Amino acid sequence: MYPLISFSLLLLVWVIFSGKFDWFHLTLGVFSAAFVTYFSADMYFTDRKIGIVERLGQLVRFSRYLVWLTYQIFLANLYVLRLALWPNGMSEIDPRIVRIKTYLRSNYARYVLANSITLTPGTITMKIEEDILFVHAISRKAAESLDGEMERRIAAVFESPTK
Repeated sequence: MYPLISFSLLLLVWVIFSGKFDWFHLTLGVFSAAFVTYFSADMYFTDRKIGIVERLGQLVRFSRYLVWLTYQIFLANLYVLRLALWPNGMSEIDPRIVRIKTYLRSNYARYVLANSITLTPGTITMKIEEDILFVHAISRKAAESLDGEMERRIAAVFESPTK
């Protein structure tokens, strides 16, 4: 059942993003969705006890998270632009590696956190070891922006309060 849901969602995304409805592109979409589903079926829907209503709730909460993340990416882009273009911006650059201990329990939630950090300009997740993320930050301000707000929002999406 879950591989079928994964396949259907992937095919839907393919059709939406390709914008092509001819047989060639639809067939290519079916093969691509099947390929990705086969190799990543164990990654998605790992908690099989969650019902469809909770999954839909996660989808709604994740959509809200993506809006917030897009805004954070925009702000971080402005910050990096300021570092690059303002005369004293270079003096603010102070690269560092930050260790972040996460309380997120699921590997998927940690994966989303690591990728969200990497998508935000000025920070890159270099490594994940169990519940520790190693993040490279371009400056002290970028390192301080890793204050846990992103982690709290991801926990609100994926982590059930009853666990």
